[in-house]
Amino acid sequence: MGTPVFEDIDPASDCDCPGCRLWHRVLPHSRAGRRLAHPASHRAVVVATATTAALGAGAAVTVPTTAHAAHFPGIPADEEGDSPQGEPGPLYGNVSKTATATAAPALPTITRSEIIDRARSWVTAKVPYSLSAYWSDGYRQDCSGYVSMAWNLPGNEWTGSLAQYGVRITKEELQPGDILLFHNAADPTNGSHVTIFGGWTDSSRTTYLAYEQTKPSTLARTTPYAYWSNSSQYVPYRYKGVTTGAAGAPSASGFPGTGVFGPGAVNAHVTRLGTMLVARGGGRFYTSGPGPRWTEADRRATEAFQLAQGWRGKDADGLPGPATWKLLTGGKGKDIAPPASHGVPGFPGRGVFRQGAVNAYVTQLGERLVAKGYGAHYTSGPGPRWTEADRRNVEAFQRAQGWRGGAADGYPGPETWRRLFS
Repeated sequence: MGTPVFEDIDPASDCDCPGCRLWHRVLPHSRAGRRLAHPASHRAVVVATATTAALGAGAAVTVPTTAHAAHFPGIPADEEGDSPQGEPGPLYGNVSKTATATAAPALPTITRSEIIDRARSWVTAKVPYSLSAYWSDGYRQDCSGYVSMAWNLPGNEWTGSLAQYGVRITKEELQPGDILLFHNAADPTNGSHVTIFGGWTDSSRTTYLAYEQTKPSTLARTTPYAYWSNSSQYVPYRYKGVTTGAAGAPSASGFPGTGVFGPGAVNAHVTRLGTMLVARGGGRFYTSGPGPRWTEADRRATEAFQLAQGWRGKDADGLPGPATWKLLTGGKGKDIAPPASHGVPGFPGRGVFRQGAVNAYVTQLGERLVAKGYGAHYTSGPGPRWTEADRRNVEAFQRAQGWRGGAADGYPGPETWRRLFS
């Protein structure tokens, strides 16, 4: 996979922030004025004396100075741009919520699942990336505005100010809703970026689900830790206002939150859920996996477990909640009842014995084949992953029944299952 390139630079003339609009009025044709770059970076205020042609001799105007680089070597003046995200400011259309460095407002509290739900809302809406545009919720459509939105901050921040709303943590402490932040203080336009951590996607913790705002629009994708580029520069942070609660933070049973399950979810919690469901009789729903990506198999297996508890309606919607998670992790509640297929009790269905299948029924089948004396093709195992050795052993058993052709293809059907386990 190639390394994504984030060209988070807009021409200075396209910026529509209040400071730039003022510069456009004061120095509409001055290339030197453009070289002052973006006017909104320092809090300090200076008095700029404009040219006689523009304002009249001696006319002065008060404008903010720039926090972004004055000029970037190697970039033509006409192509100079701003930082990869806009400067701190209020929510669009709601100036009263402006966040400032000198008087930070009280932080709103939020649960982890709420952070992920908010992050997903932009993924679903495919919010276009922009340094200057604002989405309907008032947040700027760039990487730092996206995190500001997900954390429900009172205003729009940038990579240089987000850290003040969080506490630095370690890689081992990362949980869904935390962020990975890279702010290049020496040159903010050179790689500065921030992503929302959605959970690990492998057991070795080398990849994770990243929610991020980038061109062309918001996305969620498996990403190498900590990022595709400048990986060593990214720092994990946890929002200071994150809380526990029924909405999805860890409970006594370790429930990771509703936000980590459902369409689009890719994380280690999904893998763990599927593994527990298979152990409780849900293996027939998986033709492969379980794995970190949420699928219809996860939903159906979860629903079957919930129905086995006697739950109905919204309590058996196929999405795990704290009660479902507590029963699974504690090994309590009723197992998923095996189906009666073609009059053969316990046959899990043909779908669980196919190339790529990984489930407990494959192990059960293999162990029975060995017990019956048909395990000659195993060099190791049997195990939960369907292999050619499983197929050849089943074929040998089927041929021993006098079957030929399609009846001895090595894939167990109801009659093969019945004869093996009778």
